[in-house]
Amino acid sequence: MRILVVEDEADLAQAVVDHLRAAAHAVDHAATLDEAQAAVRASPYALILLDLRLPDGDRLALLRDLHDRRDATPVLIVTARDRITERIAGLEAGADDYLVKPYDLDEMLARINAILRRADGAARAPERRFGDLCISASSRTVTLDGKPVTLTPREWAILDRLSRRPGQIVGKAELENAVYGFGEEVESNAIEAHVSRLRAKLGRAAVETVRGFGYRMGQG
Repeated sequence: MRILVVEDEADLAQAVVDHLRAAAHAVDHAATLDEAQAAVRASPYALILLDLRLPDGDRLALLRDLHDRRDATPVLIVTARDRITERIAGLEAGADDYLVKPYDLDEMLARINAILRRADGAARAPERRFGDLCISASSRTVTLDGKPVTLTPREWAILDRLSRRPGQIVGKAELENAVYGFGEEVESNAIEAHVSRLRAKLGRAAVETVRGFGYRMGQG
């Protein structure tokens, strides 16, 4: 999943970005409101983590901008402990949940995963099956013939994106966008290498190549 972190405290922002990337999310960072607005216009996001205490502009402008454009991207807002009015204003403006500073990174990740599950309906369909391959969106686990398969964060991100759209072709550029954030160096054959390793673990038929277009889920 691609997530935008809007946070002006450099040390906290780096810690959040590192934690989310370790959990297989592609992450971009914006330190100001202007950067955040430019980012959401340039790329679709699965979720935005938004600090309401930004140095520039109206703190709720980004939420209103999303609403005006009918953009349903989920937003998790961050506020100071003594700013109850900010939390209320953020939720009323359309935010999905909030965190209070200082917060635990594991709690942040749990809240993000809960929001994402609600957003894509994973709570109603927690398992995706492709032959003997079972993918659990809620626990982020994979089994083949009932046996667990260990995937790297980027292998999981690719498999997750493909399995969300069974039968549909997903282009290489879209997979790169799901796996890598802005500024991350992407080798030309990176997606091919990840797909090759997925096939080694799940069977060659698990991921089909549609030459000239991209990839799609097979039947395992």
